[in-house]
Amino acid sequence: MQMYEEEDFEELPLAKFESMLKTNKILFFDSEEFEGIIIHYLDEGKVSLAKKALKLALEQHPHSTGLKLVQVEILIYGSKFEMAEKMLNELQSIEPTNEEIYIQRANIYSRKNQHEKAVEELNTALQYTDDLADVYSLIGMEYLYLDNLEQAKNNFIKCLEADDDDEDHSALFNVVYCFDFLDQNQQAIVFLKNYIDKNPYSEVAWHQLGREYFIEKEYSLAIEAFDYATLIDERFIGAFMEKAKCLEKLGKYKKAIKNYMITLELEDPTPFALLRIGKCYEKLGKKALAIEYILKATNEDPLLQKGWLAIIKFYIKENDLEKALYYTNKATGIDQENAKYWMMYARINQSLQLYEESIIGYNRALDNGEYRLKSWLSLADLLTQMGEYQTALEAIEKCSEFYPEKASVEYRLSGLNYLLKNTAKSLEHLTNALALKFKKHTLLQNLYPSVWESKTIQDTISTHPS
Repeated sequence: MQMYEEEDFEELPLAKFESMLKTNKILFFDSEEFEGIIIHYLDEGKVSLAKKALKLALEQHPHSTGLKLVQVEILIYGSKFEMAEKMLNELQSIEPTNEEIYIQRANIYSRKNQHEKAVEELNTALQYTDDLADVYSLIGMEYLYLDNLEQAKNNFIKCLEADDDDEDHSALFNVVYCFDFLDQNQQAIVFLKNYIDKNPYSEVAWHQLGREYFIEKEYSLAIEAFDYATLIDERFIGAFMEKAKCLEKLGKYKKAIKNYMITLELEDPTPFALLRIGKCYEKLGKKALAIEYILKATNEDPLLQKGWLAIIKFYIKENDLEKALYYTNKATGIDQENAKYWMMYARINQSLQLYEESIIGYNRALDNGEYRLKSWLSLADLLTQMGEYQTALEAIEKCSEFYPEKASVEYRLSGLNYLLKNTAKSLEHLTNALALKFKKHTLLQNLYPSVWESKTIQDTISTHPS
């Protein structure tokens, strides 16, 4: 099947075909030109134009196997599997050694989630194809769908070995993905080093090698690999970014900033790079520059959670709770369902002794998926502090649904029930708490001093084996 580069289409068959559509004149194209035109439209998602080209193509070349296979591809695209299979059976009887027949049949099985059968068809295609790399890549993808990462990895490796041009970056990425998923980072490093021995100018391989060294915390070796990647491709933004991350890990913040800055020069600023520059300046004690770049990150991407949290924490460290609260309000205004923002809102307001607002914050956080134990306990303790015992009890009862058999929860259930005159329940929870963790019984003294002084409570504690 003849393929054309995009620039070829602008001057050759595609331009000629589109000119024909405008003038309504019927022009002649050979079958391979039609195949290229149809595949181009399919790749562009212009299915109606692809069908129009196919109709004309079959009128001019009614016996072309290549065009009929393109017709099969369009049928599969439209989920017309039975019609596609019927055509494939007819084509197989005519050209049983045409690998594209088995590839398209595999495509049908894959779309039906019958990936084992797809692999069988692709293995048949291997017997007839000259393009082993492409078929091995397809087999690798089917094994990915089957969650068989080991077989997927093996087939992507075969794809790379069969790739004469050494340009199948997607297969290389997939191999490394499989190594990573299988926690085989050392094996990935060995593989990549061997690959680089054969392809020393593969900037992608050097970049992937650097990433593997980063995972293994071999930051100096990772930097060396990223340096090779940027020597081969001076505009390799990903390599500069990864190198900067390594330099951060090594505490070389000035050099990290320099590499992040390079990424800003090569393309539009990314929120991640701006945020990391700000964090590096913060590590260097350059607070004005730190907050400047962190703010730039949130201006670039107002939904950047890490950016807003960095600003809020910056001002908390500076003991400027008013500004911290200001930016927390901005963050919650942008994303009202972000539990982390509401937790910051709750804690800052609590520090400012704005207890009603703090309670709102805790409740909003819990409503939006914040279920850590300390968050429930903080809300219950604040409500207790404000004398809202019933509401505090309701909060801690909800907490107990997520954290049953927790001593810190049971002691609070005991104390709150006692304050609400539910003595029997209080003693029941106290007995549970003492059995779970006797040493924590001083929680009652700290949180509920009046309960602690009760003779009934003291008798229960004293008679329980420590």
